[in-house]
Amino acid sequence: MALHTSTLSLTIVGILGNMISGLVYLALLPTYYKIYKKKSTEGFQSVPYVAALFSAMLWLYYALLKKKEYFLISINSVGCIIETLYIAFYYAYASRRARIFTGTLVLSLNLVIFSMIVLIIQLKLGEGTDRVKVLGIICAVVSIGVFAAPLTIMVKVIRTKSVEYMPFFLSFCLTLCAIIWFAYGLLRQDLYISIPNVFGFALGVLQMVLYAICKNCCIPRESSVDQRISSNPTNLVNGNAATIDQQDRSNEPRTELSTADPAV
Repeated sequence: MALHTSTLSLTIVGILGNMISGLVYLALLPTYYKIYKKKSTEGFQSVPYVAALFSAMLWLYYALLKKKEYFLISINSVGCIIETLYIAFYYAYASRRARIFTGTLVLSLNLVIFSMIVLIIQLKLGEGTDRVKVLGIICAVVSIGVFAAPLTIMVKVIRTKSVEYMPFFLSFCLTLCAIIWFAYGLLRQDLYISIPNVFGFALGVLQMVLYAICKNCCIPRESSVDQRISSNPTNLVNGNAATIDQQDRSNEPRTELSTADPAV
């Protein structure tokens, strides 16, 4: 009975994690529709999308290596497909300079570095636990890095006294994502999944508290492009990974904030 209950709980949490993470990934669709209408990326950077793809690739590899991680395999497979489509779409409407930068970044991060990680783990480490441990540490570190990205947007909110750069609903969804994947990690007794989402939860709560503090003193601004999110899930394993990209009316380049990989 206890085993059945544990399996049922894991299934429910896994399904919820996949559903919420999938919605976070799809949240970028309105942004890309606007890009399509304007036939321009309007200065948006490709780094968050490439990083989210890298995170999803790592977690997918981890899930395949560990075995029986069906929920991680499903959401990160979807994440890899969606982020690849986003990058291809971005590339189609980006300037020549942005295309060169994006192509170089994809080749170096998603091809060269990822291939090196796979080769080292497959050829230099013995089968079994060692491979999973080393890859788990790499995935956790990458996920924590993706979760730390919101710090830049929080600084911007404090500096501008405007919460338009940090939508509450988005922060709430990404915090919920972190909670669910943390619970999944606990049920699977996998600290590599749980620990990064502790950081994700803490930062998500800080964002919502900051929103509550600053919303009444917000300086209204007209934004030329709606606030967006892209995914790290990463770090969705974590939950590794959702990303918010936002812009003001100034000449500053649009920043994209990766708060978590919706997929882990």
